[in-house]
Amino acid sequence: MALGLLIFYVWQINSLTGGYYLLNSYEKQVSSLSQENKNLQVSFAESSFLGQALDKIHSLNFQKTTSVRYVQLSGNFTEVAKK
Repeated sequence: MALGLLIFYVWQINSLTGGYYLLNSYEKQVSSLSQENKNLQVSFAESSFLGQALDKIHSLNFQKTTSVRYVQLSGNFTEVAKK
């Protein structure tokens, strides 16, 4: 009976270890596929409208604003704006 229990114990540990390695392998595949999915989403966004808009922005030599300055106007310009 002890021999039977020992064989069952070894079989059970072997199954548990195999399951752990299989789970670890699946987690690596999920991580890899998630990263690939993110890369594909970025690639799709760049090749669609966003990519075309960025190309147009670069071709027009637009620059990122670093500061905003407002022009102070003296006088009453509301009449000019209404016309």
